[in-house]
Amino acid sequence: MNNGNVGSAGWIAPDWPTAPTVHSFITTRFGGVSSGPYASFNVGNYVGDDPQAVSENRKRLRGYLPNEPIYLQQIHGNQVFNADVSHSGVPEADASVTTTRGVPLVIQTADCLPILICDQAGTVVGAVHAGWRGLCADVIENTVQLMKKSGEDLFAYLGPAIGPNNFEVGSDVRDAFLAKDIRATDHFREKDNGKWLADLYGLARQRLAALGIIHIHGGNFCTFAEKERFFSYRRDRTTGRMASVIWLS
Repeated sequence: MNNGNVGSAGWIAPDWPTAPTVHSFITTRFGGVSSGPYASFNVGNYVGDDPQAVSENRKRLRGYLPNEPIYLQQIHGNQVFNADVSHSGVPEADASVTTTRGVPLVIQTADCLPILICDQAGTVVGAVHAGWRGLCADVIENTVQLMKKSGEDLFAYLGPAIGPNNFEVGSDVRDAFLAKDIRATDHFREKDNGKWLADLYGLARQRLAALGIIHIHGGNFCTFAEKERFFSYRRDRTTGRMASVIWLS
C-alpha cells in the first residue's frame, strides 16, 4: 500500500502484497528542482548539489509522509539503526528498523540496492542500503535480526539498483562473496578483460532466501541503463540520489 498518488509524480509504487498498514514508495529523477547532473529530484545533501534545491526536494518528499523521515549517514557498512529509540542528529548506519507508527525510514541510492522489508501483519518495517560491501558484510541479516521476525513471516522488495549487465567488479569483490558462500559464484559472470559482472539482485535474493524469506518482489530495474529515470554513480559519477521510503500507519 502507498501514500498518495506517487505514480503521478513519476515515482515507483512497489508492487508487493503488504498489509494495509505498510506504506512505501521510491523516488526517481522526476519532480524536483535540482539542475545539471542532479536534475531534478535529488535528495542527497552530500553530493555537491545546491543546498536550497535539495531542501526544496526534501520538502516535497515530506509532503507525501506523515512525519519527518529518518535519513541515515550511510557508510557502506552493516550497522542497523533502531528507529524506535530516541536519537539526535543523523544516525550513522546503512539500515533502519521501526515498529513505531508514522515514522518514515529513508534509504538513499544511486546504483546500490535499496531493500524494503516488512512483516505480513504490518507491525514492523525495515529499509536497507545494500551496496556490495554492506551486502557482503551481512547488512540484510543484521536488519532481519533486529526485526525479530522469522523469515517466513517477512516480505522483501528490491528497488532500483545497477543491473547485472552493467555492474563490473574486480576479482576481489567476487572472492569476498565466495568466502561467505560458495553459491555466490552463480551471480558472477566473467568478462574478457579479467573483470566480472556482478548481479546485486541475485546476491540479495540468495541472502534473503537463506534467511527463509521466500516472498521477494521487485528487482527488475537498472539504474545504469535508464538514464532519464534514475541517478547512477557508476554512469555519471557526479549525480543525485533517489529515496526509498517505508513506514507504518
